[in-house]
Amino acid sequence: MRIAVPAETQGAETRVAVTPETVRKFKSLGAEIAVQSGAGLASGISDADYEAAGATIAADAAAALAGAAIVLKVRRPAESEIKSLPAGALVIATMDPYGNEAALAALAKAKVSAFAMEFMPRITRAQVMDVLSSQANLAGYRAVIDGAAEYGRALPMMMTAAGTVPAARIFIMGVGVAGLQAIATARRLGAIVTATDVRPATKEQVESLGAKFLAVEDEEFKQAQTAGGYAKEMSKEYQAKQAELTASHIAKQDIVITTALIPGRPAPKLITAAMVESMKAGSVIVDLAVERGGNCELAKPGEVVVTPNGVRIVGHLNVPGRLAATASQLYAKNLLAFVETLIDKSEKKVAVNWDDELVRATALTRDGAVIHPNFAAKPAPKPEPEPAPAVEGSVTNG
Repeated sequence: MRIAVPAETQGAETRVAVTPETVRKFKSLGAEIAVQSGAGLASGISDADYEAAGATIAADAAAALAGAAIVLKVRRPAESEIKSLPAGALVIATMDPYGNEAALAALAKAKVSAFAMEFMPRITRAQVMDVLSSQANLAGYRAVIDGAAEYGRALPMMMTAAGTVPAARIFIMGVGVAGLQAIATARRLGAIVTATDVRPATKEQVESLGAKFLAVEDEEFKQAQTAGGYAKEMSKEYQAKQAELTASHIAKQDIVITTALIPGRPAPKLITAAMVESMKAGSVIVDLAVERGGNCELAKPGEVVVTPNGVRIVGHLNVPGRLAATASQLYAKNLLAFVETLIDKSEKKVAVNWDDELVRATALTRDGAVIHPNFAAKPAPKPEPEPAPAVEGSVTNG
């Protein structure tokens, strides 16, 4: 059983899918691990580190992939990589399938079984496999650090002989895993923190971390959470009321961090150009949703925009990757936990239970077809039967 780890090909990606620790765990399961040379360098892991853990170093991606039963990646294989994937292999990564149906079709055509780690159901047994949580947690932490660096002032209140430095005001928009970590980090650094979210369950979480909750708490707000714990898309009317409430609040903030995402949809616009114009010079907006269109309409992917009124809008890509070593450590453990469910430990071979709820939730392709219900082709509707011709002398309507 060969597990291949090719280097990531996207320029902004610094993470890697295995660490020396998980290599040793895979070896104990009977796997042979082939890692492409240099795959871990951006995460601080050398080829020698992998070799010491028992991995084989492959000169290039093709050599790593040759004969692999399982392929582990951080991001979906690029088009140039797909042709090298062994038919029948399990390819496990964050697949980002929405809007990338052509890439899914290419994976199906390559006859690999592709699994999207970000589709892992949020149930108790899958908590250790939840890549969205492990990576969003780091993104929330890093967002505060990046915001503080751009702000250029102290965050806590400081009383000195030369005068008092007031505490910075930080507003977190979107209280998922990233938002909660941002609140906790900003509080630890001494800021005055407020937060908002459309899900009513988050109010208690925000307040338990010592922050103040801000939201329009009407009837729609009370129903604004899916069974899976995600935010629902709110009506235009609610969005308008919430925008009115937050607009005056944003104008008083030093740092605003936005984290709002809805699976399968573009990021909701939470901060308008007018709101940015209301902020004072030196204020900072950190948009963690910039890769999905952004929560701030002035944010630009991969850039730090400075507006005419002196507001800095941070649009870093791959924010978890800005903590590559830690992000890789957690992501690799997420992968290990999932792969363990796909292996027969006594036979030391791949044995996928296609009826397992984890597999059903994450499997995108199998046997040359796209099988996930969100992306599989819908069967064509059956044609309506033509009405029988009227018999001469019968009575018909009309």
